[in-house]
Amino acid sequence: GGDVPVTAVASHDTASAVVAVPAEDENFAYISSGTWSLMGVELPEPAITQEGMRANFTNEGGFGGTTRFLKNVMGLWLLQECRRTWARDGRDYSYEELAYLAEASSATGSVVDPDHPAFLRPGDMPGRIRRFCQESQQTPPEEPGAVVRCVLQSLALKYRWVIERAQEITGRRVDAIHVVGGGVRNKLLCQLTANATRIPVQAGPVEATALGNLLVQAYSRGHVGSLEEMRAVVRASPVEVRDYLPTGGKEEWEDAYGRLRKVMEANVQLDREGANVD
Repeated sequence: GGDVPVTAVASHDTASAVVAVPAEDENFAYISSGTWSLMGVELPEPAITQEGMRANFTNEGGFGGTTRFLKNVMGLWLLQECRRTWARDGRDYSYEELAYLAEASSATGSVVDPDHPAFLRPGDMPGRIRRFCQESQQTPPEEPGAVVRCVLQSLALKYRWVIERAQEITGRRVDAIHVVGGGVRNKLLCQLTANATRIPVQAGPVEATALGNLLVQAYSRGHVGSLEEMRAVVRASPVEVRDYLPTGGKEEWEDAYGRLRKVMEANVQLDREGANVD
């Protein structure tokens, strides 16, 4: 047989996804959004500091010697488990229906820390969210729309916390947030992310990992000459990228962010099944 060319791409799925971020300059944050949200900034070299270690950031290799300074955040896992729980109870909502219910919900304003250990295991996620709210002296969301609103708002606020820490630790200014991966399809989360961070969001491409893999193969064959050229190809391509600008009252979101900071500092005592351990 003939020779088969083999290309070593940016082999972690997030590394390939970040290649396909359609950023125009270096002042951006990325969110590879799915079951987990892997988010951070792209640097020319690792940022190794005590502050980064305490905030649980990591330095991972990226294409062309870049560093992905990032943090793992619980992503749409919470919503997936809520949906699974409701389906077991005979309420088989689509994600589109849940987004509609969340938008129509009279939200309680309650927030949770998405990264609390109680939310890591499969199980009754709506019940755990309600218990977390009770233990943190907040009004528990009861109906599915209110639960989904709580989940998505909490994720958006946690994204703000991560971006603020990344800026403080690295000195890199963030003027745009690029969301890639399957979570791009959750338009409400993208809009809430823009609202919570007060930073414009560009959502897409959905298949960023596959596209980044392909672009590195093209680079290895000499069809594109740099990471900047690869991203220019994405911007010029017909893949959908949707813009979300911040809306809503800034004061309202500042209040919500204050609630998130409070529950993060409160050390809410729930075990991994969501039960009170006091």
